[in-house]
Amino acid sequence: MIPVLFHLGPLTVYSYGLMMALGFLAADYVIRLECVRRGLDPEYSSSIVIAAAVMGLIGSRLYAILDDLPTYLADPKTMIFSGSGFVFYGGMIGGLLGAYLVSRWYRIGLGVTMDMCAPALAIGQALGRIGCQLSGDGDWGLPSTLPWAMSYPKAIVGWTPETVLKLGDHYQLVPACSSLADCLNIRVHPAPVYETILYVGVFIILWSMRKTSHPAGRIMYWYLLLGGAARFMVEFVRVNPRVFYMLSEAQLIALAMMIIGAIALITTWGKGQAVTGQQPSEKDRRPAMKAARA
Repeated sequence: MIPVLFHLGPLTVYSYGLMMALGFLAADYVIRLECVRRGLDPEYSSSIVIAAAVMGLIGSRLYAILDDLPTYLADPKTMIFSGSGFVFYGGMIGGLLGAYLVSRWYRIGLGVTMDMCAPALAIGQALGRIGCQLSGDGDWGLPSTLPWAMSYPKAIVGWTPETVLKLGDHYQLVPACSSLADCLNIRVHPAPVYETILYVGVFIILWSMRKTSHPAGRIMYWYLLLGGAARFMVEFVRVNPRVFYMLSEAQLIALAMMIIGAIALITTWGKGQAVTGQQPSEKDRRPAMKAARA
């Protein structure tokens, strides 16, 4: 675990920030490859990633604020200046909104855009979770005795009774240790590692679909189903409050993703043919390329 990689004068380079940046670069590279294959302007990928990054950060912070509004209202400056409080689902919604706006600007079909973004989203998540693992940002799991369980004594959020938690008798989170010394003897599920492995698997599956015949949007539907399933499974060992029986809020959202993805796959099954090589007509492409060069 390496929360801080190095210092350059007053600049501190954090492992989480580096991995997040690498995640955006990987997403840009993946989308760029698809743009080239589909005959689209490669700069379209950079436009999508930049818009998704900005909107994703905004959406992530807004989700965190709304999810814990009393805490932020008690200390309003943390709404802007805090380095914590970013939630993936808010970021995903904001990022997809950003991609949608860019697709409208370039006049490229939303389904085609979403299909290009789905594998990029999966590989970006995988790299982001490596950042969680290296920094110890609190995304670890519940106590475990499995051989690969580990502790996070150098966690950037601290390895204390306030952060090392377990589920109580009624599925509420309670401290797993009573003192700092006791916490050093606790090992937990390395949940970020689990997610990294699962999201890499999701990426491989989605990436292998891109050249097959399918209606526009189908790869994104598979992402909703597979990505939702990955998060749903890992949440059983994550340190998150249970809000509905044994399910966390993230699991309920993941379940909704899975249902939406499954319904979309069923309703589009056998419809249309591949848009894999589909390109906008020359008439539609001219204003898009002109806008890109402006």
